[in-house]
Amino acid sequence: MGLFGKKTEGGMMDVIRCDEQEYLVWKWRPSGEANSTKKENAIAFGSSLRVKDGELAVFVYQQKDGSMQDYITGPFDQTIKTANFPILSNIVGLAFGGASPFQAEVYFINLSGNIQVKFGIPYFDVFDPRFLDFAVPMAARGTITFNITDYQGFIKLNRLINFELDDFQKQIKDAVTKYVKGVITNIPSENGMPVLQMERKLLEINDLIAAKLSARLKDDFGVNLKGFDLASIDVDKESDGYAELRKVTAEQTTKTTAAQTDVNIKNLNDMQSINAQNMEDTLRIQREEAQRAQKLQTETNFIGAHALNQQSEVLKAGAESLGNMGNTGGGNGGMNPAGMMTGMMMGGAMGNQMAGMMNNMGQNMNQQQNMPPPPPQIQYSVSVNGQTTGPFDLQQLQLMVQNGQLNQSSHVWKQGMSGWEKAEDVNELSILFGSTPPPPPPPPVI
Repeated sequence: MGLFGKKTEGGMMDVIRCDEQEYLVWKWRPSGEANSTKKENAIAFGSSLRVKDGELAVFVYQQKDGSMQDYITGPFDQTIKTANFPILSNIVGLAFGGASPFQAEVYFINLSGNIQVKFGIPYFDVFDPRFLDFAVPMAARGTITFNITDYQGFIKLNRLINFELDDFQKQIKDAVTKYVKGVITNIPSENGMPVLQMERKLLEINDLIAAKLSARLKDDFGVNLKGFDLASIDVDKESDGYAELRKVTAEQTTKTTAAQTDVNIKNLNDMQSINAQNMEDTLRIQREEAQRAQKLQTETNFIGAHALNQQSEVLKAGAESLGNMGNTGGGNGGMNPAGMMTGMMMGGAMGNQMAGMMNNMGQNMNQQQNMPPPPPQIQYSVSVNGQTTGPFDLQQLQLMVQNGQLNQSSHVWKQGMSGWEKAEDVNELSILFGSTPPPPPPPPVI
């Protein structure tokens, strides 16, 4: 059921709308009324409400238990009915008996418009935490852009009655000035940014201020910070504090650079010493390994002679025993036929053993003589810090690659090469740095 009855029951009907071009909050007054009275706030029977897209109409009812609001978002163009006003439907008929115009203040809020506020902060002192004796004067200027997105939060925090945009903008500007000054003052200590570099860190400082200012504007004013533009940070370069700070930081930088240079030189010398020691240890290990391999090869070559010497000693001892066996059981130097027969048998066995041993030895020697010599070893010399080292075989070069002493850019040389070349340009060294490329695919079968 509609709020109003016949049009003859009330006064002149109104069209409730906002025709302002630039506004944030605007109060509607019926029939040109200009004072805040009950007559001004009386909504006539049959009035219609027009709310454009991007606008919000707020109906404020003053009740004994406080203010209540109905919100109508655009686009909306209808005759006012209680079906569209939940709060109004509960109070009509109770306070007015359903026969009089209802009392409400109507405000239009611009939800699509953006408000810009320019700010300028005169010189204030900023200190570098490393040199607190020198104050550097700085100034800042820029622009903020805000709008209303949470209209209920905005209405809760701000009085719509007698709302003046100029006063509201002044409050915003004061808050922005306070936060910009506070953030810039604390940036050197909180973010480790030297004061003399702050002019060149404009974008970074802009983001730091925007992050803190956005929460402040939302919590305290109910508006959304749509954009923050810190146009400039100006340093008073004629001030004594600026001149003294530049002098002190220049001296500090010179000392730091000199100390760092000394450290770098020491590190370089230490690294070269470590590399030289590693190279010496590597070469020593390689020499010891080569000596052990050579000794093992020598022992292998002469193992047959060693075994022959051992068996010769055994045969010699047997021969001596054979000579004494003729006296076995004879007594007084007489001949012992049984002992002689035994000695002859043992001598024959020993002779056969010696002949077999000599035969095996001769076969081993012939086999060794018929074996092909070992393949030639590939050996390269390596240039290290302008010094020629080596030559090294592939096994030694592989160990040098693993220890970081040889890389693809190292220069190498071997007999037969016209000059020094990079290791990566030598084909037979490619196996040291990675797998060789696969062979080309076989030709297609025709």
